[in-house]
Amino acid sequence: MGGSVGLKGTDGMVEEAIRRGARNVAHKRAKIFLQHIKKNFEFYTCFQPMGKGVTDECGIDANVVYTPSIPTTAEDTKKAVGMMEHVDLIVFVGGDGTARDIMEVVGTDIPVLGVPSGVKMYSAVFAQTPYHAAEIVNDFAEGISIEEREVIDINEDAFRKGKLLTSVKGYCLTPVHEKIQPSKDFFSGNEESKKIIVSYIAEKMDDETVYIIGSGSTTWQLKKLMGIEGTLLGVDIVKKKRLLCGDASESDIEKLIGRKNKIIISPLGGHGFIFGRGNEQISSEVIKKVGKENIIVISTKEKLSHIKSLKVDTGDVALDEELRGYMKVITGYGESKLMKVE
Repeated sequence: MGGSVGLKGTDGMVEEAIRRGARNVAHKRAKIFLQHIKKNFEFYTCFQPMGKGVTDECGIDANVVYTPSIPTTAEDTKKAVGMMEHVDLIVFVGGDGTARDIMEVVGTDIPVLGVPSGVKMYSAVFAQTPYHAAEIVNDFAEGISIEEREVIDINEDAFRKGKLLTSVKGYCLTPVHEKIQPSKDFFSGNEESKKIIVSYIAEKMDDETVYIIGSGSTTWQLKKLMGIEGTLLGVDIVKKKRLLCGDASESDIEKLIGRKNKIIISPLGGHGFIFGRGNEQISSEVIKKVGKENIIVISTKEKLSHIKSLKVDTGDVALDEELRGYMKVITGYGESKLMKVE
């Protein structure tokens, strides 16, 4: 829940996230998932706020196996999963931290599927979107293969300081499906290619536009070229090549949006996500205000060679559909490539 307020995760930071006005999006994403389930399943869940509320809203008569403490902790997740040893598939709504907690209990004994709803979702156990999670579960009922996939976690303290420290925590069994995201590939291309791209972008920037610049090593080169104190893993807001707000939250962005606005982003290596992974501050409302025509995607050719398509998961099903199709990706000085958006 910390993504929209720029916290880059909520491990030990839930109270701070709430203080900053963060919204818990897990309920909404769980509801999207459940509304697209087409098969007849027997559901097991936990008492509110860990599932029962949303199953009731969706008209699902679920068996309650655990009542969590308030506020909930990682121990509640572990205890709840420990009471589901008889199920065929564990579906959770969360991020890498939740995946790690579940893995520590079930290991590779029970298949696990993640509905993406965290800040960090680098593990290979997540569906691309809540809608795709439902598709995978529906197919799982028909009988699809399962395989061991990596559970990856990031050191959140280092992440908040702009350092990306990752480690494989273990493995979970996960359904084999084309709508499961791969584990995060940190390949991003050579630095010279990035510098050429951002020099072209910098030349095209004008003084009347507010630029919302996303996270990543490619956009970081643009921030360095302008000489601003930006963030490698955060979202920065720039006008006249001057920093208006560093490591901005969703509310910061909404306050600083002007008459003319553009979003500059780079796809996440391996996954290909341009929205919904690592830049939740650029919310669906922000994207709608800026407009699809004002989204600038930049990437090295090397990175694109490892990505089949761009992906979006804004949390707004209608907006995701609007963004799908094809987008131009700037790959060099005056060079671009059309990429499919899924």
